[in-house]
Amino acid sequence: MSDALLNIPVTTIKGEQKTLADFGGKALLVVNTASQCGFTPQYKGLEKLWKQYKDRGLVVLGFPCNQFGKQEPGNEGEITQFCELNFGVSFPLFKKIDVNGAAAHPLYVQLKKRAPGLLGSQGIKWNFTKFLIGQDGQLVKRFAPTTKPEQLSAEIEALL
Repeated sequence: MSDALLNIPVTTIKGEQKTLADFGGKALLVVNTASQCGFTPQYKGLEKLWKQYKDRGLVVLGFPCNQFGKQEPGNEGEITQFCELNFGVSFPLFKKIDVNGAAAHPLYVQLKKRAPGLLGSQGIKWNFTKFLIGQDGQLVKRFAPTTKPEQLSAEIEALL
């Protein structure tokens, strides 16, 4: 089951084709992001997690999305610049995608199916919903946008 998830193609914000398998053997924190959201300051916490745990096997993956209140209107260059200048983001960012609806990216279709939200709903409710994937490629847990990155340390520690 994890192979299907890991082999879904994704495009980096710089246009490179990858799959999650390219980060093989590492725990992954997949997050849908936005630059003009009340949760945007979570970029700082995500960067801190990335720096704290990257040498121990965690990769933070940011997927910009403009589906919630049109809070990610920029193009890939503008998103990259915003994230670097305002939050020092150095973790991998990907091309802007949809996470819900008919055009939802296949990665998010699978993530939502494997880790439903509150009351079994599959839809992503807002920006900065987080999915933690273990080093074995198995989806571990889904976290709400209100869960701050620093609150994930114990879950991450348990995986590394």
